[in-house]
Amino acid sequence: MNEELTIKRDRMRFTKNTLSSTLAILAIVFDVFYFINIYKSDVGHSVGNFYYQSRIGVSIVYNLVFMLAAFLASEGVKNYRKEYCWVLLVIGVLQIVRIFILPAQASAAEVTIGGVTTKVMESPQHVRVTIYLLLSAAGCIAGGVIGAIRCRELSEHLASIGEKA
Repeated sequence: MNEELTIKRDRMRFTKNTLSSTLAILAIVFDVFYFINIYKSDVGHSVGNFYYQSRIGVSIVYNLVFMLAAFLASEGVKNYRKEYCWVLLVIGVLQIVRIFILPAQASAAEVTIGGVTTKVMESPQHVRVTIYLLLSAAGCIAGGVIGAIRCRELSEHLASIGEKA
C-alpha cells in the first residue's frame, strides 16, 4: 500500500467523518422543506376532508422520528460506527417510499370548495415535494454508503497496524 494512502487512513483515527454526517444533516433540512411545504397547504381546510385526517398525524409523527433517527445516525457515522450507516440507508429508502404515500394521494385527490372542484396538490407542489424527498433520500443513502466505505477502510487499517476497532 502506498505511503500517502496509509497516512490518510491513519488520520481517520483522529478525525471525524464529517462528509457522511453533513449529508445526513442535509437530508434533515430537505425533509423540513418537504413537511413545511405539505403542512402549510390549506386546500381543503374549509371542508376538512383531506389533510385534516389521521394521515397527517402519522406524517407528523414520522417526520419527528425521521429527524431524530437521522440526527442520531449523523452523530454515529461521524464517529465511524457502521450500524448507523445502515440506519441512514434504511431511512433513505423510506424517504423514497414516502413519495408514493401522502404526496401521491394528495396529487390524485380533489376537493370541492364553494362548488369549485380543486386538486388538493397541484403539479408544481407535487414536483417540489417529490424533489425534497428525493434529495433527503439521496443525502441519507450517500451518507450511509460513504460512511460504510470509510468504516471499512478504517477497520482494515486498524487491523493492519494491530489495533482493535
